[in-house]
Amino acid sequence: MINKTFYSAAILGKVLIVIGVLVLLAIIIGSVIIGGYNRVIALEESVKSSWGQVENQLQRRYDLIPNLVQTVKGYAAHEKEIFSNIAEARTQYFQAKDVPDKARAASQLEGALSRLLFLQERYPDLKANENFLKLQDQLEGTENRIAVERKRYNDAVRDLNTYVRSFPGRFYASIAGVKQGEYFEAPREATTAPTVDFSRIESKTNHLAA
Repeated sequence: MINKTFYSAAILGKVLIVIGVLVLLAIIIGSVIIGGYNRVIALEESVKSSWGQVENQLQRRYDLIPNLVQTVKGYAAHEKEIFSNIAEARTQYFQAKDVPDKARAASQLEGALSRLLFLQERYPDLKANENFLKLQDQLEGTENRIAVERKRYNDAVRDLNTYVRSFPGRFYASIAGVKQGEYFEAPREATTAPTVDFSRIESKTNHLAA
C-alpha cells in the first residue's frame, strides 16, 4: 500500500514538472510573440508619425504658394502656363489617396515652383520686391524642413520594411495586419531639373534692349 502511494506521488510529481515546463514554455513563447507584435506596431506608428511631419511641412509649402503666386502675377501675369501647372499640382496633391501619388504631385509642384522662382531673373522689379523676397526665404526654409522630414520618413519606412521582410518579422506583421511602407521618392521623370539656357535669355534681353 505504501509502495503504491509512493508510486502515485512520483507520477504526480513528474506530471506537475511536465505541466510546469509547458506553462513556462507557453509564457516564453507568448512573451516573444507579444514582443514581436508590439515591435511591428511601433515601427508602423513611427512611419505614420514621420509621414504626419512630412505633410505638416508640405501643408506649410502649400499655404505659402497663393501669396507667392499673387506677388509674381503682379509682374508676370502672362506666365499662365506656370500658374496653371502650380494650381494643377496643388489640386492633385490634395486629391491623392496614398504616398506615391502625393509624392508625384509634390515633385511636379517642385518643378513648377523652380520655374516660378526663376522668373525673378527675367523681371528685375520682381527680384527687388520685398514681399517676394520674404516669401522666397520662407519657402526656402520650408523646403529644407521638407527634405529633413522626408529623410526621417524614408528611414522609418526602411526600418519597417526590413523588419517585415525578415523572419520572424513577417510572421508578426501578418498577425498585426501590418504591410510594408511606401517610400517618399520623386518619380524618375521628376528627378531631372528643368534646363534653362541662360545664353538664349541674355541674347533675347540684348535684342530687346537694342
